[in-house]
Amino acid sequence: MEESTIAKQNKNVPVLPWMRSPVDVSKFEECLLDILPCLDPRLKMVLQNMGFKTLFPVQLAVWQETIGPGAFERDLCINSPTGSGKTLAYALPIVQMLSTRAVKHLRALVVLPTRDLALQVKQVFAAIAPAVGLSVGLAVGQSSIADEISELIKKPEHEAGICYDPQDVLQELQSSVDILVATPGRLMDHITTTKGFTLEHLCYLVVDETDRMLREAYQSWLPTVLNLTRIYDENLMPGVNNFLPFASGSLKTIRRCGVERGFKGKSYPRLVKMVLSATLTQDPSKLAQLDLHHPLFLTTGQRRYQLPEKLESYKTGGEKCIVFTSSVESTHRLCTLLNFFGDLKVKIKEYSGLQRQSVRSKTLKAFREGEIQVLVSSDAMTRGMDIEGVRNIINYDMPAYVKTYVHRAGRTARAGQTGRCITLLRAHEVYTLANFFSRHILW
Repeated sequence: MEESTIAKQNKNVPVLPWMRSPVDVSKFEECLLDILPCLDPRLKMVLQNMGFKTLFPVQLAVWQETIGPGAFERDLCINSPTGSGKTLAYALPIVQMLSTRAVKHLRALVVLPTRDLALQVKQVFAAIAPAVGLSVGLAVGQSSIADEISELIKKPEHEAGICYDPQDVLQELQSSVDILVATPGRLMDHITTTKGFTLEHLCYLVVDETDRMLREAYQSWLPTVLNLTRIYDENLMPGVNNFLPFASGSLKTIRRCGVERGFKGKSYPRLVKMVLSATLTQDPSKLAQLDLHHPLFLTTGQRRYQLPEKLESYKTGGEKCIVFTSSVESTHRLCTLLNFFGDLKVKIKEYSGLQRQSVRSKTLKAFREGEIQVLVSSDAMTRGMDIEGVRNIINYDMPAYVKTYVHRAGRTARAGQTGRCITLLRAHEVYTLANFFSRHILW
């Protein structure tokens, strides 16, 4: 990409007023769990058992704006480097808030672009939610939709031999989970076809990897979710249609069932939204899709993008490494070439969108466990994936966009650890990369 192209992309880009006065997360110091205000003792214990002694700055900043003085009064937009702890930053306050009301309804929804990332986020929720009596579901298409339905929807228990009205049975279907982590496609499957699946009681919506989620339509999942929650909130108001499409084109009357979504003394408050990315878009037209309520912008430093604090940019051998290429075809070619060298003392595998999900999951598991030392990957692994022990990132192909560079580099130097990044450049690419850093990157 030439300098002129980069300049055009960033010149005269409008910035929304609320993004001009952000909360600087870097000014927050790590906080010991022992002195974190309002933390449920059960959550404190489970976090300590997981090895946590402190909250990272972004986690503390979000806690202050949710459980602390901010009290979820505003929607949150969080722009923080990869590996800074964003997942726990939103998972912890949501779990704490849901634990204060003992009802079994789907009240928190987290939507992510890929299965692997959704599985990772689900593990974070599943590690802390049971401590306060909450359950977490997963809807990513990893198993059949019938298996997912059996995990997500609780059917009423009826006496044998007695006939029941199907409409009454439908009304008795309830959610088996308090929190759902989902990919957009499978979420839409449940919204349109799964009987008993409802967003009627939804209190929290998290959109992780927001810029990617807004860039791709994903079956119009976002307007669908927002429209459904608006209908539920407005269904008792004059002039509002009390019906909405449900389950294979039929109609379902919306009823409240006596369960309030509310907090802070309000019966049916707005849907609270939290959106996150290491490269959060500033495009007003894209952000407008989220319908944010008096949003608060939390970011790190003054520049738009920031690399992990302890990232180094050189390469040494003998450590776990990810090699990024520009395409799935390039990934396959490079991995095949490297494996022709029989004297290499490392195991090298491919990870790309050309592979089946089961193959990718198996490869990822082996890489996590150290059976594979080098992973050659397309940008399928760029966003959000947390692989313990990755010390080295190699950009075999220079990324076309600064966002891609940030997400690739963010696979290492996570959660306070050190890491290294090396980028292989052609002669004409040197100046372009230098412009990336001078214009966008904050070290």
